Amino acid sequence: MNMKKTSPEIHELKKQIEDRLKRKMKTPNDFIFLSGVIWERPHETISTTTLKRLWGYIDGADETRGSTLDILSTSLGYQDWDDFLAKIEKGSGSDPVVSFHIGIDKLQAGDRVYVSWKPDRRCTFRYLGDAKFIVEQAENSKLRVGDTFYTTLFILNEPLYINNLVQGNNPPTPFVVGNRDGLCELELVRDELNPIRK
Repeated sequence: MNMKKTSPEIHELKKQIEDRLKRKMKTPNDFIFLSGVIWERPHETISTTTLKRLWGYIDGADETRGSTLDILSTSLGYQDWDDFLAKIEKGSGSDPVVSFHIGIDKLQAGDRVYVSWKPDRRCTFRYLGDAKFIVEQAENSKLRVGDTFYTTLFILNEPLYINNLVQGNNPPTPFVVGNRDGLCELELVRDELNPIRK
């Protein structure tokens, strides 16, 4: 079922998304970031153009498709759009616990992200900019030093979905880190002598 973009229900959905991300959707980078978050959570794709239309950043259709609303609701922790509507009608909005996370909006080129996952796997990734990382250190992992990949968001206790993993001369491929139990440790390291631990 399509819904008017100006409806109070969609306004509430957008507000909850912005509150969750702690950022307003105002720039192209904001919509790129949101698209990445959606991909990491329900592992679904919504184009940045669709998101810009929904927020009124660019002109477009007056209505939003139900499938888009389902994905956005799922990214917030609801079962689907109908579940979101039922919860806000009761005034009991869903408020899933959001684990510590590191998005690329927090990173500068050269920053390092340390992760570990079961069983006894550890890696350090260096951020190259534009959502691209290179593996700097790797222990007991299929990832190897020198591999490159793209991702936008690391979430503690959640699997890490990475895109376009390049290993040697092999073609780019998607890859999941910590598929069963998620990331056990997640650290942003701006200075090797002074890591920021979480």
